[in-house]
Order: sequence, then structure tokens, then C-alpha cells
Amino acid sequence: MDEFAEALRTAITNRGLGLERLREHLAQHGVSVSMATLSTWQTGRSRPERQKSLQAVVHLEHILQVPPGHLFELLGSPRSRGRWLRRAPEPMSTFWPDTSPVEDAMQDLDTQWDDQLIRVSQQDFVTIGAERTEKSFRSRQVLSASMNGPDRWVVIMHSDDYDRPLPAVRALKNCEIGRLVEDEARGFLVVELLFGRVLRKGESIVIEHELVNQDEDLSPLAFSYERRFRLPTREYVLELTFEGAPPASVVQLADDSPVEPSGTLLDVALDVQPGVRGFRWDW
Repeated sequence: MDEFAEALRTAITNRGLGLERLREHLAQHGVSVSMATLSTWQTGRSRPERQKSLQAVVHLEHILQVPPGHLFELLGSPRSRGRWLRRAPEPMSTFWPDTSPVEDAMQDLDTQWDDQLIRVSQQDFVTIGAERTEKSFRSRQVLSASMNGPDRWVVIMHSDDYDRPLPAVRALKNCEIGRLVEDEARGFLVVELLFGRVLRKGESIVIEHELVNQDEDLSPLAFSYERRFRLPTREYVLELTFEGAPPASVVQLADDSPVEPSGTLLDVALDVQPGVRGFRWDW
């Protein structure tokens, strides 16, 4: 049984939309999908695989009013096509300026399940306060287990400004704080977010956590926000909000391209490969 086809068919029925009307809704979002293609998706004769088709699935979830990631996660691992071929992932300390303290910290944490969690969606919401310092960071992950056993998500946070208070970590949804390793002198923390239950193969979970600066007066000016991807992620959303005046200039890290400064910066990407995304700016 094709779980994606069944879920799509059920969502279409519950929403009460015909395929023609659904096609029109997608077109309004700038996504072109034929009725024939929609028909084969809901009957299971074909599945979304190309990037444009995967983008359509994200919009379908919104149009059909199902939870984000509900349809996407049922697609499972894409078929053997170039960029999605599995390869040995880099160590969890990859992309950090100094890998040794991160590796030392992770010796005390259980990271065995990290490679078995499919990154369906990563959503970051960052607020830069009126004093131009990073005020808060909220993160939402949609994760799917590729095998029985995952029960936690490991978060690594690094700051370039040493010898200042590290942010407080708060579990917001479907998780709780496990072991926490902090190194204020070298500006990083590593924390386990425990799910509260063990995931079975194919099972998914949505978790949220928050980092909040404990003393904004001691925080340095913020000049960038980076999200580091060790494994492929199907969807990434970053919303960066400036409570005061926007910066004078902004560059998007994905391609080092200039961006028009504004009070809110948005980065939305599909099929994200290992690397770094985000923004840097000057005041």
C-alpha cells in the first residue's frame, strides 16, 4: 500500500476539493502541476521526486490543511537520484571552527541515533532585539525515524564571542532537556532533547525548543545567523526579525549574494544539502 497516495487521497477528500480546483490553488502559489500528475499521485501510479514536485507537496500540505511534513514524510527516502544518494555523513563536529571541544562534549551524550533521523523540515525563528543583540532563537524540527530506536535530538550551539553567559535552553514541544554540556570559555553548548518515547521506523515527531539570552546587557552586537547542515534536509525555513532598525546591508550565506535589508529576512529552501545557510549583516 502506498501510504503517500492514501494520505493525499484522504486529505483531498476531507478538504472537498476536485483535482481541477487543487491545480488552480497550486497555480496561485506559482506551482504548475497537471491534473494528470495529481491523479497519478493520489492513485499511487507515480510519486513526487523532482525538486519542483517536492515543492508542490509543501504547498499541498498548506492547501489541504494538513500538518507541515504530514505528506512529505510519507515519501520516505527518494529513489536513487544523484544528490539524494546515501553516503557516509560527516562527523557531528563538522563545520564548527574548533572541532575538538565539540567532540569532547559529545562523548558524554548519546548521539547514536542522529544519523537515523530523516530531516523532513527545519524551521528557525530568530529575533534580534532593539539593542542589536540576539534576543531569542526558536527552532522547530519535523523528524522521521529511518529505523526503530531514535529517542532524542542533539543540539549544538556555538558563539564567536567567548566568556559571556550562554543562552538558557527551553524545551517547548514534545521534548524535554536531557544532558547538557556547557563551555562558556569556548562559547558553545551541546544539549540532548529527549522525545519521551522511542520512535519506530517510519514514525515521525515534531519538536520545538528555544534559546534565550540570559543577560542582553552582556551580549555583543549580532552580525550573523548561521544554520549548519550535516545531513540533507527536505525543507528549511529561516525567519529573522529585527525589532529595531534593520541593518545597513545583508548578505545571504547560501550563495554569498546581497539581500535588500528589511525588518524581516526570510530564507526558504528545499532539498538542502550539507553546508551552511543564513545571513550576515552590517549595521
